[in-house]
Amino acid sequence: MKKHLFLLVFVGLVIFSQAQDKLFTPEEIASNRKLYPTGLSNLQWRGNSGQFTWQDATSLIAGNVVREKNDTLIRLTDLNSLLTESGAEELKRFPWIQWVDENACSFSTGTDWYLLSLPERKLSNIFKVPDNSANHETSPGNRYIAYTIDNNLFIHNGKEQLAVTREDNKGIVSGQSVHRNEFGISKGTFWSPSGRLLAFYRMDETMVTEYPLVDVTERIAKANMIRYPMAGMTSHEVTVGIFNPETQKTVFVETGSPADQYLTNIAWSPDEKSLYIAVLNRDQNHMKLNEYDVAGGKFIRTLFEEKNDRYVEPLHPMVFLPGADGRFIWQSQRDGYNHLYLFNPDGTLVKQLTTGQWIVTELLGFDLNAKGVFYTSTAVSPLQDQLYYVDFRSGKSTRLTMDEGVHSVVVRPDGKYFLSRCSNPQIALQTKLISFSGKLNRIVHEDINPVKDYKLGEVSIVTLKAEDGTDLYARLTKPVDFDASKKYPVLIYVYGGPHAQLVTGGWLNGGGLFDHYLAQKGYVVFTLDNRGSAGRGFEFESCIHRNLGVKEMSDQLKGVDYLKSQPWVDASRIGVDGWSYGGFMTLNLKLNHPEIFKVASCGGPVTDWKYYEVMYGERYMDTPEQNPEGYENACVLNKIDKLEGRLLIIHGAQDNTVVWQNSLQFLNKCIELKKQVDYFVYPTHEHNVRGIDRAHMYRKLADYYDQHL
Repeated sequence: MKKHLFLLVFVGLVIFSQAQDKLFTPEEIASNRKLYPTGLSNLQWRGNSGQFTWQDATSLIAGNVVREKNDTLIRLTDLNSLLTESGAEELKRFPWIQWVDENACSFSTGTDWYLLSLPERKLSNIFKVPDNSANHETSPGNRYIAYTIDNNLFIHNGKEQLAVTREDNKGIVSGQSVHRNEFGISKGTFWSPSGRLLAFYRMDETMVTEYPLVDVTERIAKANMIRYPMAGMTSHEVTVGIFNPETQKTVFVETGSPADQYLTNIAWSPDEKSLYIAVLNRDQNHMKLNEYDVAGGKFIRTLFEEKNDRYVEPLHPMVFLPGADGRFIWQSQRDGYNHLYLFNPDGTLVKQLTTGQWIVTELLGFDLNAKGVFYTSTAVSPLQDQLYYVDFRSGKSTRLTMDEGVHSVVVRPDGKYFLSRCSNPQIALQTKLISFSGKLNRIVHEDINPVKDYKLGEVSIVTLKAEDGTDLYARLTKPVDFDASKKYPVLIYVYGGPHAQLVTGGWLNGGGLFDHYLAQKGYVVFTLDNRGSAGRGFEFESCIHRNLGVKEMSDQLKGVDYLKSQPWVDASRIGVDGWSYGGFMTLNLKLNHPEIFKVASCGGPVTDWKYYEVMYGERYMDTPEQNPEGYENACVLNKIDKLEGRLLIIHGAQDNTVVWQNSLQFLNKCIELKKQVDYFVYPTHEHNVRGIDRAHMYRKLADYYDQHL
């Protein structure tokens, strides 16, 4: 592993020796896409054909596995001619397409869905949906399209709209994501394999207290009410329905009680006779993978269960092997790391397919006869993502990508070829065509360094040790024109919470251009992934359970010790910055160690975990009633009496993730204790500041450091 880390550091140094003289501006960083790696847009295989496609603003382009010459399949001008012939308006950019088969692709323009047959240059309007519809999902074969209007779910069959639900109460929502997008949930509709049936979420939020978000853009400020179940409080109740467009009947799955359990990772059996749901109790420490009868919604059986004293977190639905035997793959952290397990249809384990002190990051698909499966993992290094193939019979895994770094891979459906998009400290983004044998066919898209004309700080990876001996990886960005004889101020950027890994072996080692903007202004920028972060296995991430902020802070202080040991660091000028969980960590560090951190800035911070939502909050902290000591220790409001020096807090007034109440309560306590704090609100933004306003935030932060650090 040390060899790979050394190489990543070395190549990270090479790129910066080529830097030129331009300097960043916050406006460029926030809005100039040319400063970021660009690959082939919408890269995908054209079925099992010898072609793969991508698109730019004006064309749909095809590459070929046997020859280097690319083909333009259709230009925007030709597509616009077809659109105007059908009575539609012209497009300014080529639309985002999806291949239906080797000859036809689909795309949407606003409320219209089209099917384009390439050989005949034939365009068909297959769906037209209402202007106020959202959450669109077409069925396999494009027979139907599902969508929501407000809180209700509808289907269009190409001729007429069918109402799946008719709820007058806005507190009952169907066809949308539930459980606040936790447990891998990102949508609310699930078509069966043939597109004949539609499973959907129905969420009853009427029992959840309404929470106001204040819109001040109108003359009389308006309260927009959302449902926000806080830790320990009443949560919403979810059920799963199955709608048959032919009969226009809905069967609700009998998932039983208690009503506030979590229904996650919905999957259809290949024959469409069964629906599978990973049912998780509210305590999130006991999961059952249950099978239900589609025809009547009845419970059939529990295939298997998973328990853990801390938590179980199902994130991926079961994936059936192609063919009719019903075997499936399940991803689980049951041995401490996310791995692939092969099961029989009845839930008995066939074998564990992958094993080791590393994680599977993505399951990508099967080869032609389902003899094995492709996946990416961190087996080489926690900082890398490589492609592998595991043979079901032998259990042998073979590494298929060899370039150091982070790989994003598109496998052809038959598994014979794949397109690998690689990023590392030397390569912003490069796409290669590789055969299953591992042979490089060619480079499809050459790397383009988007910041080659800019002065960058030197980036390196630092490996430190936690108190328990665990390796901790950190990214160090030195100031531009670094002089080891000088003393520099340091800005530590922290997140530190689950489901995030900031330090990688990808482009700029995972850092952002704001780091380099600060490096151009003479700052050392440092980021460390402490215990509690993602990418290192269950123990590394979950050891913070019930006591947030303690182990994370201990690890961050190891980073501070390292920085103080460097002769070019001005130990009297150390600052810390973070957002969301990183905001919580920033306040923790600043309040517990005012002697270390001269300046702190944070955005959208959790200040008291009892104000955070049920699913995430209770997973890591249990309820305030179950864990009063943990909530008390993690509450930064209790530490404001230690506040010294400068602290800037930023919050979006429309924040529906970490509600505004968190930082307002912090302000109240500061006033009570006569502590001064700097504060700034973005009235129209939610949990992050996006768009051109992000440049405003960058300038505010940089100015704050310039003035006070």
